[in-house]
Amino acid sequence: MKSDIILAGVGGQGILSIAAVIGYAALNRNLNLKQAEVHGMSQRGGAVQSNLRISDEEISSDLIQSGMADLIISVEPMESLRYLPWLSKNGWLVTNSKPYNNIPDYPDIESVYSEIKKLPNHIIIDADGIASEMKSRKSSNIVVLGAAIPFLPFEWDDYEFGINKLFGRKGEEIVRTNLEALKAGMEFCKTINK
Repeated sequence: MKSDIILAGVGGQGILSIAAVIGYAALNRNLNLKQAEVHGMSQRGGAVQSNLRISDEEISSDLIQSGMADLIISVEPMESLRYLPWLSKNGWLVTNSKPYNNIPDYPDIESVYSEIKKLPNHIIIDADGIASEMKSRKSSNIVVLGAAIPFLPFEWDDYEFGINKLFGRKGEEIVRTNLEALKAGMEFCKTINK
């Protein structure tokens, strides 16, 4: 078993929280994990990217080679396009639909969607809208993670473990909200992938 994942977005969108939940899920399953990050977290709006490599065998490098990623999880649609050269031909792209207009010449969002839709395996989810309906806008990143569940090698209890490890000290309400966000993203994915 092997899963190479690229996480993408901008600072403040919760990419590192997604990485932490996946990392804890991998540990709960006794899998090997390597992670490499490039981020400008101190600068809100700076690019954030993480390589996650998960395997039941030893992993030699923490970087994913071009054309080898099984999955791109992005909380920002334009940022998802930046990493397409790393996506394998059978890989999946799961992205939030809401742009984060952090640059003056941000492209027309419809042209961004058009590029994403050229991929045979893609999911565009309005994670911000789903999180707002749940009255928890901060959990949109976890909604995106939920939409990626079918393409990850874990069971629900692994995600519960990860959410509890990451958010447990913030209280039961935060844990419950994030589990609901995860489930909402997963349910969205089920409805479009029937």
